[in-house]
Amino acid sequence: MAISRDKKNTLVAELAQLFADAKGTVGAAYTGLSVANLQELRKAARANDVVIKVAKNRLVRVALGSNDKFKAADTSLLTGQLVYAFSSTDEVAPAQVLAKFAKLHPELKLVAGFDNTGAALDTATVIALSTLPTKDQLRGQLVSVIAAPLTGFLGVANGVQRRFAQVLSQRAESL
Repeated sequence: MAISRDKKNTLVAELAQLFADAKGTVGAAYTGLSVANLQELRKAARANDVVIKVAKNRLVRVALGSNDKFKAADTSLLTGQLVYAFSSTDEVAPAQVLAKFAKLHPELKLVAGFDNTGAALDTATVIALSTLPTKDQLRGQLVSVIAAPLTGFLGVANGVQRRFAQVLSQRAESL
């Protein structure tokens, strides 16, 4: 069933707003996935603050063309049935959500993406983004790196006290 011009204009405006607000956007081919699978993908995406949209590539190109940042973006990879993932909070979250879902459903293939500067990302770049750690994981690694010297120092300081207490205890037993 054809979509009316008003609905198309509304969808283009919504897509343009999503692209403008997004820190990262990824498109993936979803040929062969069922509606239930797409609902499962949407649920997983919502849990990670990622918005999932299915739209015709022509409408996506119009939405990209309406934004000054994305006018020069290469859209040649946007072919076939694509699902788009947008995140306004994390640059790599869309790629990670789609890649994690693709592990369970091999029909889903990462195709292309866009960063917040308007640059187009090829398939290899999107796959590389999907393997990066999340912001929370990076924060945890940073905290552990900062805390490691202090932890080591405290271990040494406590070791001296513990050894001194053991020597006193042994001396007391021998008397």
